[in-house]
Amino acid sequence: MRRTLAAAITFALSVAATDAFAQAAMPRQDTAPPVVNATTQLPRTVRPTHYTIAVVPHAQSLTFDGNVKIALDVLQPTDKIVLNAVDMTFPKATLSGAKGKPMAAKVSTDKDTQTATFSFDKPLATGSYVLELDYTGKIGTQANGLFAIDYENKQGKQRALYTQFEASDARKFIPSWDEPNYKAVFDLSADVPKDYMALSNMPVAESKDLGNGLQRVKFQTSPKMSTYLLFFGVGDFERATKQVGDTQIGVVAQRGSVDQAKFALDSSADVLKEYNDYFATPYPLPKLDNVASPGRSQFFGAMENWGAIYTFEYALLLDPTISTQSDKQGVFSIAAHEMAHQWFGDLVTMSWWDDLWLNEGFATWMAARTTQKLHPEWNTVLGKVNQREAAMGLDSVATTHPVVQKVETVEQAAQAFDSITYQKGSAVIGMLEGYVGADAWREGVRAYMKKHAYGNTVSDDLWNAVQEASGTPIVDIAHDFTLQPGIPLITVESATCAGGKTTLHLKQGEFTRDRPGKQSLAWRVPVIAQSVGGQPVRTVVQGGTGTLEVPGCAPVVLNAGQSGYYRTLYTPQHFATIRDKFTSLAPIDQLGLMNDIWALGMAGLQPSSDYLDLAKRVPVDADPQIWGDVADSLRGLDRYYEGTGERQARFRKFAVATLRPVMAHVGWDAKPGEPDPVAIQRTDLIAALSQLGDEQVIAEARRRFAASETDPNAMPAPLRRTILGVVASHADAATWDKLHTMAKNEKTPLVRDQLYTMLSIADDAAIAQKALDLALTDEPGETNSAGMIAAVAGDHPDMAFDFASAHRDEVGKRVDSTSSSRYYPGLANGSLDPAMVGKLRAYADKYIAAGSRRPTDTAIATIEYRTKVKQDRLPAIDTWLKKNGG
Repeated sequence: MRRTLAAAITFALSVAATDAFAQAAMPRQDTAPPVVNATTQLPRTVRPTHYTIAVVPHAQSLTFDGNVKIALDVLQPTDKIVLNAVDMTFPKATLSGAKGKPMAAKVSTDKDTQTATFSFDKPLATGSYVLELDYTGKIGTQANGLFAIDYENKQGKQRALYTQFEASDARKFIPSWDEPNYKAVFDLSADVPKDYMALSNMPVAESKDLGNGLQRVKFQTSPKMSTYLLFFGVGDFERATKQVGDTQIGVVAQRGSVDQAKFALDSSADVLKEYNDYFATPYPLPKLDNVASPGRSQFFGAMENWGAIYTFEYALLLDPTISTQSDKQGVFSIAAHEMAHQWFGDLVTMSWWDDLWLNEGFATWMAARTTQKLHPEWNTVLGKVNQREAAMGLDSVATTHPVVQKVETVEQAAQAFDSITYQKGSAVIGMLEGYVGADAWREGVRAYMKKHAYGNTVSDDLWNAVQEASGTPIVDIAHDFTLQPGIPLITVESATCAGGKTTLHLKQGEFTRDRPGKQSLAWRVPVIAQSVGGQPVRTVVQGGTGTLEVPGCAPVVLNAGQSGYYRTLYTPQHFATIRDKFTSLAPIDQLGLMNDIWALGMAGLQPSSDYLDLAKRVPVDADPQIWGDVADSLRGLDRYYEGTGERQARFRKFAVATLRPVMAHVGWDAKPGEPDPVAIQRTDLIAALSQLGDEQVIAEARRRFAASETDPNAMPAPLRRTILGVVASHADAATWDKLHTMAKNEKTPLVRDQLYTMLSIADDAAIAQKALDLALTDEPGETNSAGMIAAVAGDHPDMAFDFASAHRDEVGKRVDSTSSSRYYPGLANGSLDPAMVGKLRAYADKYIAAGSRRPTDTAIATIEYRTKVKQDRLPAIDTWLKKNGG
């Protein structure tokens, strides 16, 4: 599953970006009341083998009827069968054995444990049975279980149905053993409108006209798989296909928009060929669809249902009027991520959510690797540094968790989808691949895939397969980085050159932002060092210290190539030599160095102004992604300066003066043959300069917006959303009303959704309040409202949190059930008001289970961290600015 946040759905929100450098968490000391959600794992007395499901959705009433026949094995005598079920009633429940007449079951349900229990008068003997259930269920309006999406297009008002089951929502569609290690095969049929298309994991086996405007669609039997991978969808769809070997690749979208999925279709065909080769296990299903859906979720952007990937339109379609090069790259990356799951997650599945990273970390790494290989012109290799930073933001504080984590409840399973699972998991894989070699790593993955196909695994199954294939001991290193939390800190204690060699003395500690006196954990750390212009040298730092000899006397960079998951701290003298040779470093090492210096500076381990020393040395024609990092960092500092008056004005003067020459070099208009990274750089710079109050950029965006009424070229498609974002963030009441009219009149759901987000990013508090009020009406659509409130939180976190808390009943209807415990604290994440800490604690005590408070702790610590940075780090920035013309 490709996790997403509502505040990151559109580029418009980057104009109102929250502080990406303030992710933190700290432990809570207060006690919590007893709450629901005990351990959710089921008894191990019964195992299902085959589900035969028949459903009749009633889309208008948001209910459905179901019948399921579950073939199962009783493994030890028991007088009850316990499975998962949510919001269901059971008019009929019978159990049949190989002999004897069916037995009626007494049914009881437990809302808190999300279970249904079927009890019998006497214990069942071991053996095979069929449990047949008639049941009714609910169709939701958020992306959980079976849900409806309402939208309007040129054909009029529409309603489509889809399913979303990961982590624990298949139990809303079928009574089932809804745990990943209870794999079974599935037969699904559904009665649906005869002029609609129905979809599932497998192709349609047969379709029968029922004579009442309905058809009964029966799908082919699925392979053995986990419940969370089952998919069903029905609506007014179109489908386009391509053939890749024995597999039919398809894209499915609302009628009239399937052409916008052509890039996704072509990309999926390319990726499938690559993955068939890499895994050496051909994709086993006859078809692989990617289904586009209007709307959005606060929890995810796409889902890897086997043979029927589900993706929101903003992440799959490319609308020619508004899509950007970033969107195109995102479509490819997301498709590659979900397709990697067809092997890592679908064919081979983690045994329990503790090892979720086996799915998500691997798919994140595989998507990045494949994007770089198939589209080298995008130069996405530097992206692994940004992914690593996303993980380190959470991993450097007290409430972090290991990659392999303990999951007990439904909410904890939902919260496991975070940057540690995705980005740290990916970074650890990249580090270990670099350690054993790409070919050996691939052979280990191939062996793992063949051995465990259609089964379930734990992390050690992968480590052992790679270790055996490579002949290189990696299990201990892997355990260090996945079974304990935190980030190694490699300190270069000295670097001396003699006899044409530089000798480095290294010390391993731990990088943490909130525990300066913490006793360091121990890691075995693969380290790569390289002198400027030289060849890389490798070692493993273990036992807390290490010595490394590097040929030559040029400045030496640690973590050369940036494959390692650790921070590097240089002595002031060593840093100065690297700083002076900054432009001689490879771009990826420039980016890695800048991110280390930023983090170390904000943590107080070296001067916070050292980052600005590096930024001053970045040439105008540097790699666009280097300037992207500078722009993001300057925007982050600007957030810290909010409310400081003249101090912020001084900083903004410096920041604008730093970025304007780069903007002038890039220009507003694309040049023929321009590299793709430059197109993205242009939008990054416009967004950054807009936030920094650059009147030139704001005026030009307004001019182009006004001119677009008569000149269609004034806002070319690659810049349209960026320009609208600038205009919206600086909107007055009249401009907001104009954008509001555009949103109401828009008939393309993809564009319409983005316009409603634009309405939510105004700097002006009074206009932001209008967006909040609008979010709780029916106008934006059920799945847009929560995203609008999150967008307001980008600039007005206190206002958004207070509003959502005051209207919790109404907001709660518009938030995914899997996201509730993190959605509300997430709104407050950017607050600079210490009083928000008390509000969050009071909210958590009242509404959030004791075992589900990590997001609340994260938000609290973020506020405390930001306060500390503002108090302790900005004075050094002020001093630097005075010395350097700020």
